[in-house]
Amino acid sequence: MAAAACAGALAACGVPALGGTDEPKGGGRAPVPVNAKGECTGVPAPGDSRARQLRAMWIATVAGIDWPKDSDKTPEQQKAGYRRLLDTAQAMNLNAVFVQIRPNSDAFYKSPYEPWSQWITGTPGKDPGYDVLDFMVKESKARNLEFHAWFNPYRVSRQSDLKKLAPTSPARRNPGWVRKYGAGLWYDPGLPEVRDLATKAVLDVVAKYDIDAVHFDDYFYPYPESGEFPDGATFKTYGKGMKRDDWRRQNVDTLVRDLSRRIHQAKPWMRFGISPFGVWRNKRTDPAGSDTTALQSYDDIYGDTRKWIKQGWIDYVTPQLYWPIGDKRADYATLVKWWAGQVEGTKVQLSIGQAGYRVGEDAAWKRPEELSKHLTLNAKYPQVRGDVYFSATNLAANKLGFAARLRDDHYSRPAIPPMGRGGREPAAIQALETGAEAKGVRVQWRPAQGADAYAVYRADGKRPGCAPVDPGTLVATVRGGGIIDPSAKAGKTYTYYVTALDRTHRESPPGRGSTVTAGRG
Repeated sequence: MAAAACAGALAACGVPALGGTDEPKGGGRAPVPVNAKGECTGVPAPGDSRARQLRAMWIATVAGIDWPKDSDKTPEQQKAGYRRLLDTAQAMNLNAVFVQIRPNSDAFYKSPYEPWSQWITGTPGKDPGYDVLDFMVKESKARNLEFHAWFNPYRVSRQSDLKKLAPTSPARRNPGWVRKYGAGLWYDPGLPEVRDLATKAVLDVVAKYDIDAVHFDDYFYPYPESGEFPDGATFKTYGKGMKRDDWRRQNVDTLVRDLSRRIHQAKPWMRFGISPFGVWRNKRTDPAGSDTTALQSYDDIYGDTRKWIKQGWIDYVTPQLYWPIGDKRADYATLVKWWAGQVEGTKVQLSIGQAGYRVGEDAAWKRPEELSKHLTLNAKYPQVRGDVYFSATNLAANKLGFAARLRDDHYSRPAIPPMGRGGREPAAIQALETGAEAKGVRVQWRPAQGADAYAVYRADGKRPGCAPVDPGTLVATVRGGGIIDPSAKAGKTYTYYVTALDRTHRESPPGRGSTVTAGRG
């Protein structure tokens, strides 16, 4: 996709998506049983590799940042808007979306604990007439995009009047849990009742919806404004002789640790990830910190992210490195190296939060290649397993052509996300068939039991029927039992291989390959 051809919205660039509505579904054939003998015994499963990357975008719902843009739209109009964002994800060859479903102690689903979010209909507590979360999850999965459910544990409202909340809001019913700070309302993280509410809200979604991960952002205690956060009475009751700063960190630690345990008890394969502020501590404050001079999450919002990594309480960490390379306060290059060092030797996967929203802001961000350079730098560190962009609207707008540049330089092919915890290798597919058609090459196979998705690889020329797959030849990841590959060049010969993936992205060996010469249109 040429950047010059994509000066407008990225979703309008016409990047072909493999599969889609023309995708064959496996012909109704019964799945290959898990214990079935593979067609290519002795050929190994691909396993993990540097080719695997998390590629994602945040979809922020608070204040309509990304979606729904207008709360007065009909459900069908809202759904169309969400689908357009997913079109952008597909155009960019992303493989996940991080969607905000509990922005202000409210819900984008029918919750037994909290009211419907005002950001859906414009009215706190009003039923939108459809299960918003169920719709979002199913639409995302239909495009084989992971769905990370994004919760804010402590934020109550962006305004300070409790009476403007829904009558059923826990904050309105329990005003003693709420603190006014800055221009908004916050739950007091030191209260056990607040931790219990956040935990119940998360576990309710984990139990009811087919999400892939639970996600928190950088908001724990509020960012410093004028004056001290008013938790003096809570500290007096629960502080037990601790220093207040240590006590606040302990409150957040307790939520993170206990919630991690409860999520993995409910669904051992599910991931729990956090996207913290990009600086843990500055080196001048703590020798273990980064060589930066920025706000510190450890000291200012009481998030000890480094501890969560070392303790293994989280499955992935996505620090928000929203500075350019060479920034005097917080150099992107310095911070990537520091975070890579924190996850080294742990089981915590590192992805980087990228500031798509900053493109065009000032001299450094007026360079459309800035974010592309970030990804080039990331490649020096094997610990970096991907990137997440804030936010979806910015990727779709493609300001200065930055998103098209990312696609051209780094995302020309799809990618499988890194393997998660647990999981079981699914059966290998069988009976792969290919055929030349007017729209491209038809690739169809017998599905495999235990498979959540499939990876389609395309090698040039005639290759052996049974052979290891090269991760660099991946052309699609899909659900169902087949695709139409529209990118095959007329008259050219290819050999296709297909593997099965479980929901943790554990991959099977390939089935027997199939060679075909693409039609001439």
